Amino acid sequence: MEMMLCTSQTHQGFCSFLGTRKWKSVSISSINASLSRPFGGELGKLEWGSKLRDNKAIACCSVETVGTNSSNCFESNEKLRRLLKRRKLGEGFRHFEAMVQCGEIPDVDLCRDLVKAFSRSGQINKATRAVELLEGSRMVPDVKSYNILINAYCKAGEIQKAFEVVSRMSVSPDVVTYNTILQTLCETLKLNQAMEVLGLHLKSSQCSPNMFTSRATRKESGAQKAMKLLDEMRSTGLRPNVVTCNTLIDAICKSEGLDEGVRFLNKMPSHGVQPDRITYNIVLRRMCNTNRWEDALGLFEEMVKKPCSSPSVTTFNILINFLCRKGITGRAIDLLEKMPKHGCRPNALSYNPIVHTLCIENKMEEAIGYLDVMISRGYYPNTVTYNTLLATLCKDGMVEVAIEIFNQLSTKNSCSPELITYNLLIDSLSKVGKTELATKMFEEMLKKDMKPDLLTFSSLLLALGREGKGFEAVKLFRDLEDLGTVGNTVTYNAVMLGLCKARQTDLAIDLLDEMVSKGCQPTQSTYTILIEGLAYEGFGKEALGLLDELCSRGVVKKSFTEQLSQKGAVTTL
Repeated sequence: MEMMLCTSQTHQGFCSFLGTRKWKSVSISSINASLSRPFGGELGKLEWGSKLRDNKAIACCSVETVGTNSSNCFESNEKLRRLLKRRKLGEGFRHFEAMVQCGEIPDVDLCRDLVKAFSRSGQINKATRAVELLEGSRMVPDVKSYNILINAYCKAGEIQKAFEVVSRMSVSPDVVTYNTILQTLCETLKLNQAMEVLGLHLKSSQCSPNMFTSRATRKESGAQKAMKLLDEMRSTGLRPNVVTCNTLIDAICKSEGLDEGVRFLNKMPSHGVQPDRITYNIVLRRMCNTNRWEDALGLFEEMVKKPCSSPSVTTFNILINFLCRKGITGRAIDLLEKMPKHGCRPNALSYNPIVHTLCIENKMEEAIGYLDVMISRGYYPNTVTYNTLLATLCKDGMVEVAIEIFNQLSTKNSCSPELITYNLLIDSLSKVGKTELATKMFEEMLKKDMKPDLLTFSSLLLALGREGKGFEAVKLFRDLEDLGTVGNTVTYNAVMLGLCKARQTDLAIDLLDEMVSKGCQPTQSTYTILIEGLAYEGFGKEALGLLDELCSRGVVKKSFTEQLSQKGAVTTL
């Protein structure tokens, strides 16, 4: 790195020479506290069950007495259907509210659609209000409607409110209800806490009088606790499915370790749940992340033998990505070629790691070959692979090939040029003397409202400076300032070089004065450019005098002075 020089007023020597020239976290204590309260705020545990039965009975009576208004109900429901179809949620909600107040019975599917629409649009309060209107009208929302609302609260990180919805449900929760809550708990709490909270909820809702607590299972492993949870869920009438197990095994692998996850995987069939490919992929990814390649290969072979869990595209992609990260590219390519045999069509995530790794290994011919295959199948590299490919091509002097690929892929979404892409190509074009093409690419950036940074300007200014295009360099430098970008030593030196090559050393010295006044310190390169510029214009003796003065002030090293003196300080630029 070049030493920055504390010049004080050193630059004035040049000026005097020319005379007049110038994730929401969840509190487990708050959840446990809410579970210890009676459901609904005022209802006790025994009252909750009777409330459920009463609501069902009253709803049935309401259905039986509504015969005379069936015509009105049909018309009202049709209007609600039309409003929802047109996505007029506000008007639809008002109509729904009016229906309930008039004693009309909304269609269950339409109610669910309304709750879903509000939940998806982030209007959870409106979704909750819709469910409350149904409950207040003695209607019974179906379990799917409740699950949609619970899922919305879970996604918003409002797990306590999700539990409150479960506690006041007028129908029995199903396995989807608890899968949703379990997944959220596992994502926000540790596995032990998640199972404790879910267990307390099941116990407080009288689903199971013997539900375990953390005290009873403290000495058990994560897999044993999870299995006990499955058994307890089953004893309450719930049927845990593979989604339940996938949520648990993912949490076990993350919090208890891979070995516990494998133990849970092996015990799943004995608890009535067969692992699917998603289950295996969770464990496989964990094996790859912990560098247990042999175990991952063994698990992959096990998957191949089981039709219900045969490898998917995701399975292959996990392995390919792992192998490429480890530099075992040949093995990754073998897996890629075997994918069709297993009924899997490679996608962008299959090709990207291979193309990326081949670029890093400088095997550009192979990389471009796989890129061509990838594009022919309608897949495109991601931004990282794309930029790595272009960077490697430019580094190897294959700038024209890089530009060709850029022009071919720049219109694709995954390859939409970023600032780093333009900077890479502009710098490469500038270094190989294709300044005109680099300038056109710079103008293309501006047309796309992409703001160039200091690196963009530095590349172009250095190219213009080397070519002696001093006035063009000055204009571009002023554009840099107009965009609010502050120049540095590199950009100032580049402009000075262009001016000196254009025999405008006096303007270069003015720029030195500006440079220092703005707090940008010159370097030895700055003085080299100016001294050789003076010599180039016939002021060799004066240039050597300034050089000696700089040396005496300690601004430049003596060895640097000797080097220039040997060159006679008259080297043509």
